[in-house]
Amino acid sequence: MKKSYGALLIVLMILMAALLLSAGCTAENKNAQASTAKEIADDKISITDSLGREVTVPKDPQRVVCSGSGALRYLTYLQAQDKTVGVDDIEYREDATDARPYRIANTQFKDLPLIGEFRGNDDPEKIIALNPDVIFKTYVTSTADADKLSEKTGVPVVALNYGDIGYHRQDAYESLRIMGKVMVKEERAEEVIAFFEDTINDLNSRTKDVPDSTKKTCYIGGVSYRGPHGMQSTQPEYPPFIFLNADNVAGDLGTEHADVAKEKIIEWNPSIIFLDLASLRTNPSGLDELKNDPSYQILDAVKSGEVYGVIPYNSYTANHGNVLADAYYIGKVLYPDNFKDIEPKAKADEIFEFLVAKPVFDQMNTDAFKGLGFTKLEL
Repeated sequence: MKKSYGALLIVLMILMAALLLSAGCTAENKNAQASTAKEIADDKISITDSLGREVTVPKDPQRVVCSGSGALRYLTYLQAQDKTVGVDDIEYREDATDARPYRIANTQFKDLPLIGEFRGNDDPEKIIALNPDVIFKTYVTSTADADKLSEKTGVPVVALNYGDIGYHRQDAYESLRIMGKVMVKEERAEEVIAFFEDTINDLNSRTKDVPDSTKKTCYIGGVSYRGPHGMQSTQPEYPPFIFLNADNVAGDLGTEHADVAKEKIIEWNPSIIFLDLASLRTNPSGLDELKNDPSYQILDAVKSGEVYGVIPYNSYTANHGNVLADAYYIGKVLYPDNFKDIEPKAKADEIFEFLVAKPVFDQMNTDAFKGLGFTKLEL
């Protein structure tokens, strides 16, 4: 009996050794497979875009197409605009009131081939001819649309939710991070995000303790919204006012954009009026309205000459640098003691140099807005 147990024990030991050897071989095989997969995927990465789509894209793409409002702006913020191989037709237009620093700083865009019409109206055949590695596309609202463009062109499409630096700041940051990962510009993406956060925090810290009782009421008129508008066009959630804790007379309307009745502006009677200079394109212009419309002549701001020009930021969607530049100028007007160290035009160029690598304020202000940006307007 003892011999039987001994033989059984030997058999069991042999079987265990075989199993261990087999397991070792299997582990080796799995490691070899993983190594092969890594090598195969060495030139590609998988990312999740703003629509939640898993997209496989080339690592560090050298040929890029940006489709839709603001996509090329973000590529410029990340200092990767030299990788773009084609543009939509808005980059060809000579707009008399162009308020896009990224475009003013990069005149070469107008010499690149077309990919289609603006606002994402792509021409797949034109895109195919440019042989891009990846397409970044903003304002695409469905996975089906993004997939359809990818199928038509044979190029991976990364959808981006453009966002803003107001209430939709995290959407903007997510898109910068997605684009940064694809373009191997992750460090720059974090620098841009930190720049926005630090700047907004600076504006808030200068004004958060100003007593409400000492604040002057204000109104922003002529705000662009899918084109230029006159004095009655305003933005209750106007980011510069929010960053500055300003007393916006239209702030309680609770809408992204509003066309308010003229009677309402008269009822509000703001102490200070800011005019978005995109309204120079309307007929009559917002400035002409303030000068000539009898209804506005009774406003305290008009009678005292407290009317100031700010540069538009809604130009092919939001130009975040313009938002911040306007905020410093408005802060200087509303709270002069809190912004003693700020020269608004110089601050604007500091912002533009960081975002688009060139100080473009004077050129933009002179060419597009008759030099009226950041000035008290003559009425």
